[in-house]
Amino acid sequence: MTDTKKTGGLRRREFLATGAAAVGLGITGFPAILRAQPAAVKLGLIHPVSGFIAFSGTQCREGALMAIADINAAGGIKSLGGAQIEAMLADSQGKPEIGAAEVTKMVEAGADGIVAGYSSAISLATSQEAAKTNTPHIVDVGVSDQIVERGLKNTFRFSPGYGKTAQFAVDNLDTINKAAGSPAKTAMIIHEESLFGTGTAELLQKRLPEKGIKVVDVIKHANPTRDFTNIVLQIKSKKPDLIIPANYYNEYVLLARTMRQQRVEAMGIYSVLGGAASSYQFVKEFPEAADLIMDCNHWFNPKSDVAQQRKAAAEAKGLIYTYEVFLAYNAVLAYADALERAGTTDKEAVNAALAASTLDMSYMPYGPTKMVDGQNEGAQPVNTQVQNGVIEVIFPEEFASAETVFPMKS
Repeated sequence: MTDTKKTGGLRRREFLATGAAAVGLGITGFPAILRAQPAAVKLGLIHPVSGFIAFSGTQCREGALMAIADINAAGGIKSLGGAQIEAMLADSQGKPEIGAAEVTKMVEAGADGIVAGYSSAISLATSQEAAKTNTPHIVDVGVSDQIVERGLKNTFRFSPGYGKTAQFAVDNLDTINKAAGSPAKTAMIIHEESLFGTGTAELLQKRLPEKGIKVVDVIKHANPTRDFTNIVLQIKSKKPDLIIPANYYNEYVLLARTMRQQRVEAMGIYSVLGGAASSYQFVKEFPEAADLIMDCNHWFNPKSDVAQQRKAAAEAKGLIYTYEVFLAYNAVLAYADALERAGTTDKEAVNAALAASTLDMSYMPYGPTKMVDGQNEGAQPVNTQVQNGVIEVIFPEEFASAETVFPMKS
């Protein structure tokens, strides 16, 4: 169900009374309550805030709401007379068809733009539905490259997709392995069943052998999965040098804990878009299971004052500063920047402004923003590693806050 925030107005009797006074005083200098206020910009936020990925969906929603609050507090959209952004909230329940239906409801209710929808499958559905009305649609997290390969002129993603992330992950793994004398020769991939996990696993299975790492097995699991014992026993029997998970948060945590309980030995746990290895919730709740796990994922620039200030602000609100929070925040900023440059909420004009975006995103480990067919080519992931209870950036070197520990210490 779509939930929109509404603002109140003057009752007719109050308006007539103040209007009569205005006739005698003249409009100039009259209290601001009678001056024309710019119409609010309605931005739909569609995320899975219930269901098996509710944690991540809620994190996305909170990040987007933080951005809206910051933009409004800073004076709103100045080229629109200080128009405020009004959030329209919807729950996709983790289901693409519900996400698409919520887009229809929001557009009918006057939505000027959409930010959605955390998972790749939901983002595919919501962007396709938004394209029917040319409504600007910004994907916050969804990593499938299909999202931006369909030629939709209304769909934009400012973070990297899994094609670039997988290549980055393999290249950096090769660098890490060679720096240690190339001890790792085999890998096993454990992935969730949806478009995200399947697509990531297929790319890794193709590219790892190019770096001299044999993939000994690929195991797919359902969402949700509540027992990883059988999968972990298979890992123990295959004895891969590297274990590569690609899962959502809950399943990742359970897999990592089960490996710890079963005393799985490996040279490294090297996640690609791992749902927990770049999460302080996981690190704080299960420090032993998280220790020395590496991840190739979305992350902020740890050397940026802006990024650190936003992290502090999120934590002050009681949030865990996960990638869902700051990627959704970034998506709203990108929409606001496009509105500012377009000077209108006209959908075609806003889409054109998004396509021409050169937004400064140096608070992320990105190069200059350059949109090509809806994808920001300047976006890139980073490699992180949990060290002594802290998530450190280890690659690229210009953003690194620590050196890599590999192979893992026993």
